[in-house]
Amino acid sequence: MIPVKLTIEGLYSYQERQTIDFSELTEAGLFGIFGNVGSGKSSILEAIMYVLYGETERLNSKDKRAYNMMNLKSNLSYIEFDFYNFEQKLFRATREFKRNSKRFEDVKSPIVVFYEQKDNEWIPLNHSKAEEIIGLSYENFKRTIIIPQGQFKEFIELGAKDRTQMMKEIFGLHRYDLQDKVAALNSQNLTNLNQLEGKLSGFEEVSEERIKEFEGNLIEQTKVSTQVQEEYNQMNESFQRLKALKSDFETLKQKKIEFEKVSIQKNEMDQRKVEIERYELIFNAFFQLLENYKKVSNQIEEKSISVENQQKQLVLIENQIKEISNQIEAIKNDYEALPTKRKEETDLELVAQILTFSGEIEKLKERTAKGLKEVEEVQKNEQKIETSIKSSEKEVKTLTESKIDAQTLMEVGNWFVQDQNLQQSIQKQQSKIDEQKQQINVFKAQLKTENIEISSFENWFNSEFEKLELAKKSTEKQKNELEVQQKLAHFAHNLHEGESCPLCGALEHPNIVEIDDISTKFEVVNNELNQIDEKLKSLQKKQNEVQKIVDQKQFVEKQIEQENQVLNELKIQQENHLNLFVWKGFDSKNIELFEEKKKVAIALDKTISDKTKEIEIFRETLEKERQSVEKYKNALEKFRLEETEKVSQIKQNQANLKVLKFQNFQNQTTESVLQNLNDLKLNNTKLEQNYIQFTESLNQLNPKLASQKTSIELIEKQIIELKEELNINQNQLEKALEKYQIQNIEEVQLVLNQQFNISEIRKELEDFRILFETLKSSIHELEQKLAEVSFDETIYKTQEEKLIFVTNQLKEATETVTKTKTEIERLNKSFAEKKDLLIELEKLKKRATNLQTMRNLFNSAGFVQYVSSIYLKQLCDNANVRFHRMTRNQLSLQMNDNNDFEIIDYLNEGRSRSVKTLSGGQCFQVSLSLALALAESVQTNAKSDKNFFFIDEGFGTQDTDAVNIVFETLMSLQKENRIVGIISHVDELKDRIPVALQITKDEEKGSFIEVIS
Repeated sequence: MIPVKLTIEGLYSYQERQTIDFSELTEAGLFGIFGNVGSGKSSILEAIMYVLYGETERLNSKDKRAYNMMNLKSNLSYIEFDFYNFEQKLFRATREFKRNSKRFEDVKSPIVVFYEQKDNEWIPLNHSKAEEIIGLSYENFKRTIIIPQGQFKEFIELGAKDRTQMMKEIFGLHRYDLQDKVAALNSQNLTNLNQLEGKLSGFEEVSEERIKEFEGNLIEQTKVSTQVQEEYNQMNESFQRLKALKSDFETLKQKKIEFEKVSIQKNEMDQRKVEIERYELIFNAFFQLLENYKKVSNQIEEKSISVENQQKQLVLIENQIKEISNQIEAIKNDYEALPTKRKEETDLELVAQILTFSGEIEKLKERTAKGLKEVEEVQKNEQKIETSIKSSEKEVKTLTESKIDAQTLMEVGNWFVQDQNLQQSIQKQQSKIDEQKQQINVFKAQLKTENIEISSFENWFNSEFEKLELAKKSTEKQKNELEVQQKLAHFAHNLHEGESCPLCGALEHPNIVEIDDISTKFEVVNNELNQIDEKLKSLQKKQNEVQKIVDQKQFVEKQIEQENQVLNELKIQQENHLNLFVWKGFDSKNIELFEEKKKVAIALDKTISDKTKEIEIFRETLEKERQSVEKYKNALEKFRLEETEKVSQIKQNQANLKVLKFQNFQNQTTESVLQNLNDLKLNNTKLEQNYIQFTESLNQLNPKLASQKTSIELIEKQIIELKEELNINQNQLEKALEKYQIQNIEEVQLVLNQQFNISEIRKELEDFRILFETLKSSIHELEQKLAEVSFDETIYKTQEEKLIFVTNQLKEATETVTKTKTEIERLNKSFAEKKDLLIELEKLKKRATNLQTMRNLFNSAGFVQYVSSIYLKQLCDNANVRFHRMTRNQLSLQMNDNNDFEIIDYLNEGRSRSVKTLSGGQCFQVSLSLALALAESVQTNAKSDKNFFFIDEGFGTQDTDAVNIVFETLMSLQKENRIVGIISHVDELKDRIPVALQITKDEEKGSFIEVIS
């Protein structure tokens, strides 16, 4: 993580908004934050941790964290932090919380929003989980990025379990915790093994001997099937000839019957042919002539009706033209006088304006007089408010001088909070130890129930395993002997005179051994083996359970030792914390006195705040009153200008009157003048619209009149032409009647009314002709073919019965061959599948053995602890590079057999001792070395080019030489692409660091940040 910018407001001693731009600081590689005690240096780091994780070291959620973190003079706390994560993506985290305006101690829950910058825009994220963005939990962030006060040596003092968990989170060692995965694989493998054994139980009948038996049967069955097939072919050929002859005789008989029916229909079809030929002749000669005659007659009738309608329309148009001309003549004189009426409209508008302006001038004079009185009243209020402000300011000054220092209250409050936290931690730690002791008692009770002695249970289990293994070997030996006897019995049973012995090859077998049936003995031996295997499994399961209880008991006992150490350290911290109580006027054992003084201080702050707000309200009111005076003065000036403008406008309007005189309207109201103006405009508009409308209607009707006359003449001409065409059609019909010797047109119409479908009838006649000729020809051919042949029905049925019998025989033989082939294929396939299953069974058994080995390896996260110890040893090696130099090669760090840190003292023959024996300065040196090594490992693991590291303590414990060594170590980190920030009040460091932040605290305005270089 690389910081970019931090903004804080209303947090601890930071009253006003302060912004830190880390660009110049991070470019320098090493920077510092300096200031006096209580100035707010550590608050910067606490702000970063709180905005990211919502957690702080000084306060927890039960300590009214939001209220205690907020500056007592502020009603809003705001933190904004921009930073790059390990992927070099820019993020922003914000937290904001406000004070309840009605209850001072009620501070609302913070509003938290995280953003990511994309295309120069801040895009809100759908979560506020810093761990996902930074890749570190809050606890590990404190150990590798920002190390707050009191937490610097936490890593070396962690218990084995917590340290392993920390390494697991930071370096992702959970990928080595394969216990559950191996258990799942083992369970799946056992399931597969059981399923495979179940499958193999279905292949007991499958063997090579059974396949060969079916193959021999197939050869015999194939021979029988071939013989039956040949007999069937011969008989079927003879029967098919008889069947064809029978079909010909039956066909001849059927066709003669059909020919008799067709011959009866022939005369009817010949008569229909004559009728359709006459209909077709008359249709072709007269149909189109009659249609043309009818069409022309209809057109003449339609045109005649149209002429009558057009003449009626012509008369209507002539009457409309006459009526409109009369209306135009009636309004012509008024229309010509319209320009004079329009001037009267303009004059009336000017008169109405003059009357309106006169009334407005009177109102302006009244408002001016009223405004002058308002100005006098506001000026008097200004003087009263100024007097109230001076009185309130004097009262606030007196209250401020008697107020207790807020920083002292906060420090005392923090002391009591930490004291309560220590008491709670001691109680929790004691409860935790008691719970672990109860667990030990539970484990002892479990072992006692099983009659297990921890010192000798392994030897007892080994002895029991040896007994069962010996029994198993003895029983397996009996089973092998029985299997040999079983094989010998099989060979003896299959020996026949003249066949070679499979063992010695002899063809004669004079004395064949007789062996009793051993199947019962074989079953007994198998049952004994199964019972021994079950006992072994049960014993193994019991051993695992006992071992697990013993391991858990030992683990909890180690935890109790570690927790007792933590309890003792907490009690020491409590004693040290009590010695830090140095404030006069307060009692370390009387928190009620502190709370009472705190309430008095809060009440006094509230009174001062209320008075301050009252002064602000007075000042705002004074400013509003002054603005009101200015507003009234501007309004009065505006009224005078408006009055002058309106008088000038009245004179101008009187000069512009053209037709009317203003004296005639002085006694009238503006409303009556406007009503007259409106009536005049309506009359003038209506007159103009009527004249224009009549004129346009007349112009539209004249062209219609001419068009109507032309249309009538055209239709009359068309009627004459149609009558001539009708006479021509009449002559053509008369000639056609004469040509075809038909008496009149009604006879023609009678024939055409039949409406025959000519194409359909002709097709029907042609189909009948083809059918008649086809039947006639087929009968002749069959009579010639069967002239010298006879057919016997009895012989046909006998041959048919024989063929059916042979067919059934062939079907049975074919089915038998098919079933045998199918069974052979099934057995071959099953045999191959059985081989594959046996191979797979062997693999699964081998896998089961390997998985059991892996379960023993990964049991109880032992492998993770082993990997964690490797990482810890590497951290020791990396930390010793700097720790050797800081201690002038006198000390080094190592891991003991219990994975705890210890010190090698080279001034005392290289003997080891506990890290707790180090002095405060040495403890800082080893903690710094370890923290740097751990941060480097995290940087390498995250593949980050740069990384950030912040230290908030420790330099005051070092002498001058040690400070020089530590400082040179920190300076060398710049070459390693590391950015280090330190918080200190050691002046010597301030002069040597190239760029730093100087924190100064003002009693009234709070803490301020300044960059110095």
